[in-house]
Order: sequence, then C-alpha cells, then structure tokens
Amino acid sequence: MVTLLPMGERALLAEVDDLDAVLALHAALAADPPDGVDDLVPAARTVLVAFDPARLSAAAVRTWVLSVGSANGAAVPPGPLVEIPVRYDGPDLDETAGILGIRPTDLVARHAAAEWAVAFTGFAPGFAYLVSAAWPWNVPRLPQPRTRVPAGSVGLAGEFTGAYPRETPGGWRLIGTTEAPLFVPDATDPVLLAPGARVRFVPQRARVSAAGAVAAGGDSAGGGTDAAAAPSAAGISSRRLPPHGDPALHILAPGAFATVQDLGRPDRAALGVARSGALDRTSLRIANRLVGNEETAAGVEIVLGGFRARVVRDTWIAVTGALADIRVAGRAVDAYAPVLVPSGAELSIGVARAGARLVLGIRGGVAASVSLGSRSTDVLAALGPAPLRAGEVLGVGEAPHSVPVVDVFPWSVPGSLIDVPIAPGPRADWFTPDARRAVRDATWTVSGDADRVGIRLDGPALDRVRHGELPSEGMRPGALQVPPHGRPVVLLADGPVTGGYPVIAVVTDAGLDRLAHVRPGDRLRFRGS
Repeated sequence: MVTLLPMGERALLAEVDDLDAVLALHAALAADPPDGVDDLVPAARTVLVAFDPARLSAAAVRTWVLSVGSANGAAVPPGPLVEIPVRYDGPDLDETAGILGIRPTDLVARHAAAEWAVAFTGFAPGFAYLVSAAWPWNVPRLPQPRTRVPAGSVGLAGEFTGAYPRETPGGWRLIGTTEAPLFVPDATDPVLLAPGARVRFVPQRARVSAAGAVAAGGDSAGGGTDAAAAPSAAGISSRRLPPHGDPALHILAPGAFATVQDLGRPDRAALGVARSGALDRTSLRIANRLVGNEETAAGVEIVLGGFRARVVRDTWIAVTGALADIRVAGRAVDAYAPVLVPSGAELSIGVARAGARLVLGIRGGVAASVSLGSRSTDVLAALGPAPLRAGEVLGVGEAPHSVPVVDVFPWSVPGSLIDVPIAPGPRADWFTPDARRAVRDATWTVSGDADRVGIRLDGPALDRVRHGELPSEGMRPGALQVPPHGRPVVLLADGPVTGGYPVIAVVTDAGLDRLAHVRPGDRLRFRGS
C-alpha cells in the first residue's frame, strides 16, 4: 500500500510499509519516469518524488505514483556486486561487540560474511545506508557524536552499516577503515555505492611497513608494496579555483564570504548530492540576463558585501540582490543594470545596507570547472571551487547574447518583517494543533545559526503529538524540520538530501529567494499552508 504525503509545491513522499517495499517502488518508478519528474530519492520508508509543476502537474504525479505502486509486485532484481576492502581497526569495535554481547572477532566475521544492499544514500554525497537480512542487530548510535569522523571510516548505526566518503561529523560506531574511492565527483559514475548495489566487505590484514608504520595489506601475508594513501579528507578550503576561460577579474577582497554559484545540481539527490546553487536564484537569473548570458551561467554570490576586484579587460557586469553601494573607479553606478567596467578599473561593492547576499553577474559567466554538472560551491559537501580569496583571477566564457538596452531593472529589498510563503509538509500530523497554528501565526527570529545549509529560527516551541523517532526520509530545500527541542530549521540549497526530523511545512520556491536575504536578528512570518 502506498500513502502519498505532500512535500511542498514541487515534491511528494510516497510512504510504504518497509524498506523492501521502498526498494521495489523506487525500482518501478525509476524504470520509466514521465517527463517532469526531476528526482527519485529512496529512504527508509519513503520515496521522495520531485517534479517540475511547469511540466507535470501534482495531480498527474500522484496518479502515476499510485498506478505504479498498485501494479508493482515483482521482486527487485539484484544489483551489481561491489567488494569493499576494509581493515577492522575502528576505535569502537571492542565496545560495540560488548554492547552486542559477542566477541570482536565474531562481530567482524558476521559483518564480513553478510551480503549488504544499498537501501538509500544521504547525509553526504556517496554515503550509502546498507542493510542485510543476515545482520541481526540494531546498534545504538554514540551518545555524543564525534565532531570529526575520518574519511573511509566504516561504521554501524541502527540496522545499517556504511562508510564515510569524506571527513564529517558523525555518531555512528566505527568498526573499520576502507580506502575504496566512495565518492569521486569528476568521475563518470561518481558514487561507488548507488541505491540497489550489493556490497561485501572484504577483510584486509594490517602489516608493518619497512619504516615500522602500520599499513593496509591484502589477504596474503608477506611482501608487497604499501597500500595507497586513504582518500583525501581535505575540506573545501583546499580546493582552489583553477584557471579557466579568459581572465576578467582580479580579486582584491572577497568580502565576508564569496562563492561561485550557478543554478545548482538538480537530479542528483538520489546520490546524496544537494541541489546547491545560488540561494537567490531570481537575482542570478536577472544578473545573467542583464549582461547577455544564459540564465544558467555562473556568477559570484557575495555575503554582506565588502567585495573589491580589478578588471583585467573591458568587462560588462551587473550587481543584483541586496542593497549596497556599487562603484567603478570610484564612481557610483546602479544595481540591476549592465555596467561596462574599463580595463584596469576597480569594482567595489560596499557593505550591504539591506538584504544579505549580492550576485555579481559577469558577461560570459564565471568559467570555473564543472563538478557533477555544475560550477556551484557546495559548502556542506565540499563540491565545486573553494570560496574566493584575494589574489585569485576569475575567468569568463563566451556570452551567447548581446547586452540588452535597459537603463534599470525594477527591484526592491526586503523590509524589516519578511513574509515567507509555505506549502504543506508531510509530517504536520506529528504536531499539536497549537503548533500548526504557531507556524503561521508566530513571528520568528533568525538565530545566529544561518548559512547556506540552513537557518535555525527562534520562537515558540512546536510541540508534538508523536514523539517516536522518524526513519530517515528525503528532504528538499525549504523543508521546515523540527528537532526535538521544537525550534524549526529551514533547510537551504546546501542542506542534506535526507533527514530524520519531521517536516511540518515547506517554503515555496519564491520564499527561498527571500530567505537568501535574512540576517541574524531579522524577523519573518510564514504565510499559507
């Protein structure tokens, strides 16, 4: 049986009885999706179906999912078998075995003997949740999550096992280490463990190298060369912007935080990859149109202004988004208008007086390297170029259109109290009637925890009528997740693609552009739903 739940205006959750039913439904839906279905994200008990309402109506999506769900009864064909070499040397191995009442050697033997299947991905790009009918235990998470889990760590949590593709925080119990390339962004198939794949963990012995350091070894004892180093866990700060295109801007000061952004990475959520892209997509589209680019071209997203650059050659630019003073060679110029900056002149964007993010469009578009179909910087997943820094030179490509003849584009900045439209969420019934009313009636304050991943809001606690743990399910930008403390968190473009907190409502696409401009201390109200 399939139950359909709303997930805002552009997605729904198809809820089924168990994980086996999820895998069957996901396989059936993925076999022949209609035009307009943008993403299918399996999770523990649900499949998230994301769609474009301009190409496919919500009613048509519901009819399609229900028809596929009612007709689907076939077993899921086995996926490809992937073998993962693992050294069972994790810091939690002995303690986890003790919790389960077995010896560490027995835990290792059962883990390696089981055939696992990738049920779904999430948390981070390439992080796979693996299940096995041969694994009888439900392993409790750590009472206090680690702030740093090294890349390649193999862990247990609940009924799942998994391996961390990159260094992240995490609360899983670590039993081993692998050097398998779990996530390679620039590869044709970037994710090693995709939904449906079968997995076996192959124990690897540890041996001592000539220098006396412990290294990974094969199943056979004796000589051989040392194993390759583990995948790099370097964060976003080490990924510099390589030279691409024709040099256009020499960065003198990036301001508080400046990143390259386009319209993001749609259709990748099933691999654990967030949409990312500009938080204010409307401002990016306008900036691109004003300088003759396609609206999908990459620009620069600047938080709170303070940006300065020297132009390497005559370059058309347009600045949109927040309100700030814009100067070229010391002369004030208009926002939301194409401006020709002569070679050698300095472009400066002052501190934002209203709004939070400015978009700098450059004729030809920023020519950063493409990662998974986008030039966007994803700060959570460490995809795309690193944040800009002084001394870098931005290159541009070719512009397909002429610069339009316009004097100024109509625009406005957010007021002191921001209205944000919302649509229904899938788990509103987990909350009391008072909590559901409070979402719409309360005035919420943006806390200090606000970035491209999400915004934590201060206001009344949203009390639940259901207090059990929610199995992980697909998430979307705009989802109002409510953790146990009752204060909602709005996920933004770099947020995780799955989560385990109930979603009471979902901010609309138009509302997401408005949220791009909130600052700590700003007040907002939700409208609709």
